[in-house]
Amino acid sequence: MATVLLIDDTPEVTAVLGAFFERAGHQVVRVHSGEDGIEAYQRTRPDLVLLDLQLPDMSGFDVLERIRGDEPVVIMVTGHGDIPLAVQALQRGAENFLTKPVDLDHLRVAAERGLEKARLRQLARYMRERRGIKGVGALLGTSPAMRELAHQIELLTSSDRTTVLLLGEQGTAKGQMAYAMHGMTARADKPFIEVACAGALEGALDAEIFGDENGGTREAPVRRLGLAEVADKGALLLDEIAALELPVQAKLLRLLEAQKFRRVGGVQDVVVDVRVIVTSSRDLVEEVQAGRFREDLYYRLSVLPVVLPPLRARAREDLVSLIDRIAGELRRQLPHAPADISEGALDQLLRHSWPGNIRELRNVLERAMIVARGSRQIAIEHLPPDVRRSGGAAASHVPRTLHDVERAHIERTLRAHNENRTRAARELGISRATLINKIKEYQLDPQALTFALPEA
Repeated sequence: MATVLLIDDTPEVTAVLGAFFERAGHQVVRVHSGEDGIEAYQRTRPDLVLLDLQLPDMSGFDVLERIRGDEPVVIMVTGHGDIPLAVQALQRGAENFLTKPVDLDHLRVAAERGLEKARLRQLARYMRERRGIKGVGALLGTSPAMRELAHQIELLTSSDRTTVLLLGEQGTAKGQMAYAMHGMTARADKPFIEVACAGALEGALDAEIFGDENGGTREAPVRRLGLAEVADKGALLLDEIAALELPVQAKLLRLLEAQKFRRVGGVQDVVVDVRVIVTSSRDLVEEVQAGRFREDLYYRLSVLPVVLPPLRARAREDLVSLIDRIAGELRRQLPHAPADISEGALDQLLRHSWPGNIRELRNVLERAMIVARGSRQIAIEHLPPDVRRSGGAAASHVPRTLHDVERAHIERTLRAHNENRTRAARELGISRATLINKIKEYQLDPQALTFALPEA
C-alpha cells in the first residue's frame, strides 16, 4: 500500500481523486493549501504527490521548490490553459502532469509510473544507507526470506562442529558464504582450507583430502599430508561435493562421524578436529537416486541445509544490497570509477534475470565501472547490451497477486463490453452468474481502474 498526498484547493477534485486511490488500496491524505501540503508532506513522507498548479496561498511551483530536496515523485495537475507552465514543472522536477478534468485512464498510467519511480528512489536511498554493513547481512539482504535464512545460518554457526551443507545454483556465492560462516565461529582464527572437487583427476581427491603415506616419487617417497589434516582445528570446505568418487565419500563419512581417517597407503588412523563445510549446485537427492552419491552421507550432511536462492528469486531490496556491496568492492580496485548508479541503470539491473547469478552480476558491474570511468555515475549506456535490453516483458511487469490479476482482467473485459455482463462472461469463458459473483467478490466499480505499488 502506498501513501498518496493530494494538494488541491477544490474539495470536489480531492474527493474524486482520493476515492480513486482508496479503491486501489492506497492511503490518501487530502489538503487544500500549499502550506498545509508542505506540512503534510514532511509529516507523512508520501510515495506520490498530486499537486495543483494553482493554490490559494502559493503556486504549485513554490510547493515543489520547498519539497524537492527530498526527491519526491510529483504529478502536477493543471487547468487547460496552463500547459506551458506544466512543461516548466517538468523542468523543475515534476514527473508528469495531468490536465483538468482529470482522465482516470491517464491518471492510472501516470500513477503506476510514479509509484514505480518512488520505489526505485526508495531502493536507491536504501542502498546508500546500507553502505558499510558487513557479514552475512551484506551477503544476503533484509527481506523476510533473507532474514529467516540469516537466522538459520546463525543457528549453524553457534555450533562449531555441525556440518554445513550449502546448496544453490552455480554463481550464488556458496564459497563466499562458507568463508563468512567460518568467520562467525570460534574457529575464525584457524585455517580455512578449500578443496575444489569438480574437475579433479580420477583418484586425485583421495590423496589431496586425506594425504598419502607414500607420496612424492618412487625414488624419493615422502609422506604427504592431506588438506583435512592441514585444516585441523579449523574448517575444510569441499566445493561441489557431488563430484567426489564413491570410495572417497566413504572416507568422508568416517571423518564426519569419528573425526578420523587413514591416509592413502596408511594403516594408522589420523585424528583431527575439523569442521566440514560442503557445497553443491547439483540436486543431491537425484544423485542418491542415480547411485552416484551415498545415501548415508547425504543424511549425515543434510542436518540443516542452507539454500542460497538464485538472483531471479530474490527481493528487490536484497538485489540492491548485493549490487551496492559488489560495486563498493570494485571501486576500491578501479580508480576513478563512478561512485553511484543512476536510477535508470539500477532499474535495468533489477529487471535482468541474471542466469549467471552473482558471478554474472559482478562481471557486468566491473565492465560498467570501467566503461564509465570519469563519470559521476553508472548510466544505462554503460551497461552491456543484453542488460540494457532486459526490458521486454519484464519492463512492464508489476508484481501482483493472482487475486489482483483476475480482478483487473475482469474489470478490463467489462469495460470493453460497456458493462454488458452477458458478453463479458462469454469472453471470459464463465457463466453470467459466476461473473456476477466475481463482481460482488471484488467489489468492482465500473468507474474505477486498479493498480498497485509493487510489494517490497
